[in-house]
Amino acid sequence: LAHYVDFVSGKSKPLDLPFDFARIGRLALSACGTAYLAGLISKYWFERYARLPVDIDVASEFRYREMPLSANDAAFFISQSGETADTLASLRYCRQAGMKIGAVVNVRESTMARESDVVLPTLAGPEIGVASTKAFTCQLSVLAALAVRAGVARGTISPDEEKRLVRELSEAPRFATQVLELAEQIEGISRELSRHKDVLYLGRDTNFPLAMEGALKLKEISYI
Repeated sequence: LAHYVDFVSGKSKPLDLPFDFARIGRLALSACGTAYLAGLISKYWFERYARLPVDIDVASEFRYREMPLSANDAAFFISQSGETADTLASLRYCRQAGMKIGAVVNVRESTMARESDVVLPTLAGPEIGVASTKAFTCQLSVLAALAVRAGVARGTISPDEEKRLVRELSEAPRFATQVLELAEQIEGISRELSRHKDVLYLGRDTNFPLAMEGALKLKEISYI
């Protein structure tokens, strides 16, 4: 978070982007799996705070929809490794259309990073587990900061609102620490869940893609 926002001044840090958020008419997002769900959450943020229309597709379907692409628009591609084959193919598809490309990746030396106009690192460190947890939260952190930056550039959020949003982002690490202190309670819930064959996740607004991510995690780890 500190890479993208200044907690002291309460402002988002300037970014050396190859495009101006104020001048683009649309933002395209593409990713797979967990990264796609992080992008889906950010669609709500970009549209709500920056009033910037967002198209988002699962990378495997991105090219086949044949959406109209404009060199005046920008695209972000989200990937932990920066090597996801379908996402990379989508990136190259947008490159052929002349769009400006941003890569939200964890591995700065990845193919996706090398083929983008700007790299927006998630700085999550190496991903060890099968379930992409810290990669997901770091992707959300970067995308949230970008949404604030877009809102500032487009004049859709005031300086006071920017400070409020940055302050709320600064609280995220504290909440994450609080969750990690609930291990005993979480273990109790997990033992109860282990006796069930079906689980239903429900959510509305940004909690809708978050519910899908929760369901994906449970499927990946428990095979429920």
